[in-house]
Amino acid sequence: MSATAVTEYINSLDLAQFAVAFGSLFEHSPWIAEQAWKKRPFTSPSHMFEEMKVIVEQSEPEAVLRLLRSHPDLGSRLAMSSDSVKEQAGAGLGSLSPEQYEELKELNRRYTEKFAFPFILAVKGHTSATIIEAAKRRIHHSEEEERRTAVEQVFQIAGFRLEDWLNKQQGVNLS
Repeated sequence: MSATAVTEYINSLDLAQFAVAFGSLFEHSPWIAEQAWKKRPFTSPSHMFEEMKVIVEQSEPEAVLRLLRSHPDLGSRLAMSSDSVKEQAGAGLGSLSPEQYEELKELNRRYTEKFAFPFILAVKGHTSATIIEAAKRRIHHSEEEERRTAVEQVFQIAGFRLEDWLNKQQGVNLS
């Protein structure tokens, strides 16, 4: 399917269909897709995604904090969205050694205590070792710097999810 046809398809979706298709791009936050739907017509899937990012950037700080808090702890063995399970397994977080699990669990605890939201990292292309190193490094950020970094990571995760959706549904790339 051509990029034009994909864009036409996206623009043709009613609110419920759009929310089903894109509501999971941002972890447990379908409100972003619901607000983005009102910004149609989009000129491309990239345009739609940029509008979603603007919605997040222009949201009240408390809404952004809720978005950040909707993400699971990396390496957690608690229930999480199917997308998060797949993404974390791809980075080796489903098979951490007991030592790695305890280290990441402690880093997650300290990080959440400091910033009031979980450590968020777009894990695609990472290993358990690089994830732990990133957590060790980022725990020393200022609150403002880390909130900005976490939102950027949320955008990367959502972008990867959109690319996956496009590749599965239409066989086209986001760009």
